[in-house]
Amino acid sequence: MASTENNPFKSTLQTVKIGAEECRFYDLSKLDAGKLKKLPFSVRVLLESAVRNCNNFHVLEKDVQNILNWSPAMDASVEIPFKPARVILQDFTGVPVVVDFAAMREAVKRLGGDPHKINPICPADLVIDHSVQVDVSRSADALEKNQELEFERNKERFAFLKWGAQSLQNMLIVPPGSGIVHQVNLEYLARVTFNEEGLLYPDSVVGTDSHTTMINGLGVLGWGVGGIEAEAVMLGQPISMVLPEVIGYKLTGKLSQLVTSTDVVLTITKHLRQIGVVGKFVEFFGPGVAALSIADRATISNMCPEYGATTAFFPVDLQSLAYLRQTGRDEEKIGQIEQYLKATHLFRDYNNADQDPLFSQVEELDLSTVVPCCSGPKMPHDKVPVTEMKADFEACLNNKIGRKGYAIPQDKQGAEFPFVYEGQEYTLKHGSVVIAAITSCTNTSNPSVMLGAGLLAKKAVEAGLTVKPYIKTSLSPGSGVVTYYLRDSGVTEYLQKLGFDIVGYGCMTCIGNSGPLPQEVGDAIEKGDLVACGVLSGNRNFEGRIHPLTRANYLASPPLVIAYALAGTVSIDFDTEPLGTNLEGKPVFLRDIWPSRDEIMAVEQQHVVPAMFNDVYSRISKGNSRWNALDIPESELYAWDEKSTYIKNPPFFQTMTKELSPPPGVKDAHVLLNLGDSVTTDHISPAGSIARNSAAARYLSSRGLVPREFNSYGSRRGHDEVMACGTFANIRLVNKFLSKPGPRTIHIPSDQEMDVYDVAMRYKSEGRTAIILAGKEYGSGSSRDWAAKGPWILGVRAVIAESYERIHRSNLVGMGILPLQFLPGQTAQSLALTGRELYTIDLPDTLTTGQILDVKMDDGRTFKVKARFDTEVELTYFRNGGILNYMIRRML
Repeated sequence: MASTENNPFKSTLQTVKIGAEECRFYDLSKLDAGKLKKLPFSVRVLLESAVRNCNNFHVLEKDVQNILNWSPAMDASVEIPFKPARVILQDFTGVPVVVDFAAMREAVKRLGGDPHKINPICPADLVIDHSVQVDVSRSADALEKNQELEFERNKERFAFLKWGAQSLQNMLIVPPGSGIVHQVNLEYLARVTFNEEGLLYPDSVVGTDSHTTMINGLGVLGWGVGGIEAEAVMLGQPISMVLPEVIGYKLTGKLSQLVTSTDVVLTITKHLRQIGVVGKFVEFFGPGVAALSIADRATISNMCPEYGATTAFFPVDLQSLAYLRQTGRDEEKIGQIEQYLKATHLFRDYNNADQDPLFSQVEELDLSTVVPCCSGPKMPHDKVPVTEMKADFEACLNNKIGRKGYAIPQDKQGAEFPFVYEGQEYTLKHGSVVIAAITSCTNTSNPSVMLGAGLLAKKAVEAGLTVKPYIKTSLSPGSGVVTYYLRDSGVTEYLQKLGFDIVGYGCMTCIGNSGPLPQEVGDAIEKGDLVACGVLSGNRNFEGRIHPLTRANYLASPPLVIAYALAGTVSIDFDTEPLGTNLEGKPVFLRDIWPSRDEIMAVEQQHVVPAMFNDVYSRISKGNSRWNALDIPESELYAWDEKSTYIKNPPFFQTMTKELSPPPGVKDAHVLLNLGDSVTTDHISPAGSIARNSAAARYLSSRGLVPREFNSYGSRRGHDEVMACGTFANIRLVNKFLSKPGPRTIHIPSDQEMDVYDVAMRYKSEGRTAIILAGKEYGSGSSRDWAAKGPWILGVRAVIAESYERIHRSNLVGMGILPLQFLPGQTAQSLALTGRELYTIDLPDTLTTGQILDVKMDDGRTFKVKARFDTEVELTYFRNGGILNYMIRRML
């Protein structure tokens, strides 16, 4: 808990009696009530944290004044510290965090310190949700079989996490099979207000997953950070950030009866991407917000990374308190939350315009204008109204290769490829749906769209409609509560009849854990060179993410997922073309079976009740039989197993010293990759299945594993060699050195084409470092620490890009990689950089934030770049070789 003794703002500390308890809190209105009422609510949370943690060391008095003086016209480079109340992790990103803690303990011991000092100081929760795959679907035992396979494949890493749960203090680990991290956070882990020994303060959170933003729907300020940045927060360090612009997004009007919250978020995502909100806060206000449920708001906040903002905040209101009651939270605690937030001007009435604060910019959406839509085929912000889906897909076949194009020759666009599946002949063509997944926290946390899908399934079955058996259908709820209300409302059996059996509780198809397609389907797609489709209720549809064989992937609401599964194609006009025929041979259109919002709400009010949440979450800490059977000896230091291909002591700290040396700069470096715009962390960081012809497969084979034992990259995130092999291994990576996409590059001296990993290792053996050239928005997408750790292991010491996504740039700094930016108007192309030059970048001893540096090439040319260190703290981390190296030196 922050000490009040040396706090210069302790005079603002108030004591009140709430119920039977004496509580204290910092009254922000005593700073300047007039200024406070003009601040966006999200900025008020930053202000409270600064006031509470002010000690004139980590947080200075001037930091508090800077936040209090926030205004729409403020300087865009004001740096502030922020200490979140807690950290949340999922297992893909959480395993390397725990590995780093274990490795840091090892390093501290080697350097003569006390390893037990390495513990989370800030509370941390880790939910194991990313490891389960859709290996089995369309069967009653799919859930059990998938969970069994999950444990089989991941027993070693689960055992490691259980060691972490026992050895590391102040850390809760939620066992596998419990749900998706963001839904568990929303329904169970969120405090809304902390009560620490009688001191009240707002809940806030950073997480190692970009969709941590989902919690903003409940009025908890939170966003995704890199794993290494999260580890620093866990070790008591504040986040250093630039005081953000805050975009006010006003919602008015009322949704039509045919529209879902998914349609709303896809509309907002496209709108805000067009406006440009990268690095900014978005805060929602207006009377339209009051009519949205917390689940609807959470859906909008969940996709914040897809429109590029740091966070998407809905201040706490009466709806928030109603949600806490619905999810079984303690009534006394809810009363305390309400009284505290009202007393500190953090409680919102969306119908009261007098409470509207000032914003940097205001945008508006009339909810009545929202229409049913999807998004795709390759980017989440490419919204397509359902009425235009057929025409849009056909246009994509014609368009040149890009985010909206496949360049399919005109004479091949009508191609059909017959195949036999389970003794019956079917035909695939461009646009055929082969994956239909109700998945992802974005939508499975929202009873309205889940029950909407259930009601649509019921009407479809009653009309005699079916889903073709070769389509891989699946339902992966974000928590056990979903199973309860689907069953109690009587729709489960109809979902099952259409093939939407529950296959697991976790982040499955949306993260790429879609499992294999039937062999016959995969063969038909490849032989026919078809643009096959996935339709999922997720938040990401980047190339190569969902499945290597689905070149087009569309985000859609759960009811629309079922609709496209019934249709069997995305190339359909629902207004004029039927889904099929009923038992009497008459056509059945989508409008005939689509449930209205009122119909859905009536079922939700009856069947989504607190008892469900209480029952599910009362069992969450008890684990399950497989988890409980893991027998882990207690120890301060982890016993590394040299034979392991899952967990390995990483190289990050093994040669570090107590003493600090100046950062070396870059000398005669080769360009490892010459990349264009919108290279995502999906392109950089290992994800999904391990291809049999990949560098990672060769490494695992050398360790005696056979292909069926390879598992996924996500499951092996605790092993640095596997992850280095898989860095830049995405089959859709476009490297300007080569004529076609793939995980390959050129070894410049020999002009030999090889896997990226092999070229990097060859440069290292030759004593060369490497750099990367890139275009705009380098590193957009999920907050993946391996997107920075992997390149570091490959010998990459600098990236020169036109612009960066916020989280990835921060991660590069956290690993000691130099983030450089072309000057405005300049690009690799305008500077005539071929990427075959040798690059030298000297770093001055007096390196400052935003400094302009010279890049020298071996052909005698020079150009200037901007060093993208945005804060002094980032410079400190870089000088130490990374954020964790800095923390180890501090501990010593």
